[in-house]
Amino acid sequence: MRAELQDSEPVRVYSRFRQVFGNAADRSPDARKRAERKPGATVPFGGGRDPEGLSSVLDSLTGNMGWTSSLAKSDLLASWATLTGEETAAHSVPAGIEDGVLIVKCDSTAWATQLRLMRADITTKIAQRFPDAGIESVRFEGPGVPSWKRGPRVIPGRGPRDTYG
Repeated sequence: MRAELQDSEPVRVYSRFRQVFGNAADRSPDARKRAERKPGATVPFGGGRDPEGLSSVLDSLTGNMGWTSSLAKSDLLASWATLTGEETAAHSVPAGIEDGVLIVKCDSTAWATQLRLMRADITTKIAQRFPDAGIESVRFEGPGVPSWKRGPRVIPGRGPRDTYG
């Protein structure tokens, strides 16, 4: 029971916050104020006294927590229509990202072939607009057809068909 609690997601998130922001329980409130005080900070119009915008606060938080890559990937998937155009987006859907490869499912093999011809242009747009996403290449897949293949690693051979008759 204790080992399961140590591996739970809330415990890992709390540990990550303590690692990034430090442990506040180790210091008294006065010690924290003294540590945060900067020279000239008590001057009424000194530096660091102006309020910051929410976007700059969130940008620093996502940078400190290491969330920029995940947010860039989700932004890429959400803005597929603006990236490729409405007509192309009507016939293709980004399925996911695996090891730096964006996987796009297409309505037909003709659309998959057309998008393969546009791969360089699409990859360039992705690299310019979403550099933090880490997309190295794009794979376009046509509609799914029944297959005996299961999983990314397959051993050659007849498979389950060799038991018929």
